Amino acid sequence: MKKVLFISYIFPPLGGAGVQRSQKFVQFLPASGFLPIVVAGPGATDSRWTPRDASLTVPADVRILRVPEHPPFPSSTVRKRFGKLFALPTAFSRWWIRSATQLALSVIEEADVIFATMSPFESATVASEVSRISGKPWIADLRDPWALDETVVYMSAMHRKIELARMRRLLWTASSIILNTPAAANALIRSFPEFHLRAVSAITNGFDLEDFSDAVLPRTNKKFRIVHAGTLLTDTGIAVNRRRWHRLLGGALPSADISARSPLFLLEAIQQWQTHRPEIAQDIELVFAGVASDQERSLANSFRIAGDVQFIGYVPHCESLALVRTADLLFLPMHNLPEGRPSLTVPAKTYEYMASGRPILAAVPDGDAREFLSRCGTGLICRPDDIAAMVKILNQVYSSWKTGQSIVSSDTEYVRQFDRRVLTRTLAAVLNRVISQSPLPERQDADRLPLGTLTSA
Repeated sequence: MKKVLFISYIFPPLGGAGVQRSQKFVQFLPASGFLPIVVAGPGATDSRWTPRDASLTVPADVRILRVPEHPPFPSSTVRKRFGKLFALPTAFSRWWIRSATQLALSVIEEADVIFATMSPFESATVASEVSRISGKPWIADLRDPWALDETVVYMSAMHRKIELARMRRLLWTASSIILNTPAAANALIRSFPEFHLRAVSAITNGFDLEDFSDAVLPRTNKKFRIVHAGTLLTDTGIAVNRRRWHRLLGGALPSADISARSPLFLLEAIQQWQTHRPEIAQDIELVFAGVASDQERSLANSFRIAGDVQFIGYVPHCESLALVRTADLLFLPMHNLPEGRPSLTVPAKTYEYMASGRPILAAVPDGDAREFLSRCGTGLICRPDDIAAMVKILNQVYSSWKTGQSIVSSDTEYVRQFDRRVLTRTLAAVLNRVISQSPLPERQDADRLPLGTLTSA
């Protein structure tokens, strides 16, 4: 069996959407002829994005090597701002690059190929350096589109360009580049035209069919349950709207409204809906599963429907899926973009939402998420800030719920392409192709390539 050095900073027992991609790849790669050797972070966290989740496990025969020490304490506020202003490496960056490189080099002779999944994007530096020293090819897996991500806020346009240049330089050393949406893969080629010389592909996130094999748990009440599972970007959206200098200096894309990826417009829609149909007030139950911020709770309390809203905190992945499958309507909000401008991202929860077969209120911009949800059969789609359309969808699904009939029907054949086993077989094909191909030409001359357009979308 071939071996792959699998670099993934976040890895079980950490949880969160980003972990599941790595966990499932590691779980299913042996069936496709690859045994992973995992180089991971220490498994400790103080981040809302990576809570611990003991329900996420990996096969016992997979070696997991963890960097021995914990991340350095965050720098002081003054030092942090100084570092951001001059785009300096952070203490975390230096620590992870040094620690992970040393650990990876200790086992690289056992591996046939290197696979680095990001973020953090410092893992690209780790993989590139280990590849240079060992001569083994490496594959970059971008769970987010790095400096092309329209939701990431930089200090200025210059800081974004600096990060774009770093992204280009490091990815050029990879034998293959994987992004998690087709739109992001296309954007990479548009932004860096020279990357047509590299194998760029898209392997989406997905769902594990076995996670849906158990019977749905019986409900303990008869309310119309609306569920959102996962994290929101409420705080980021509020911060960008308050600190207008981010937009003035070009650090935040002026066309991206991050505040739409929050409960705001759904709460406004439910409040309007209840105004016209007050009898529904006692029927509605709105459940948010995931680590919620104080601002999200405060936002919910500012609406008259506050008594119908529950923030239940982070729950293990298995319990989150159980909740999703009991929903009468799933809520999927995304940031807003002008019509005709596609988003490069698809929230990881989208695929498990589709696999559940439950109706989905998808408040999404143009892009892959909108296309996938349009074709899966259960997506009820509107623009992220279209409150009137949300009210209409709420009313339609609620009315069908009252009669015991559904207005959606899942296209299971279409959805099946996002099964994690299918996606892992695609990854295995990429690994085999990279192992069999000849070495990349002129890797040492990447800085002399034409710069490309350096666009941000």
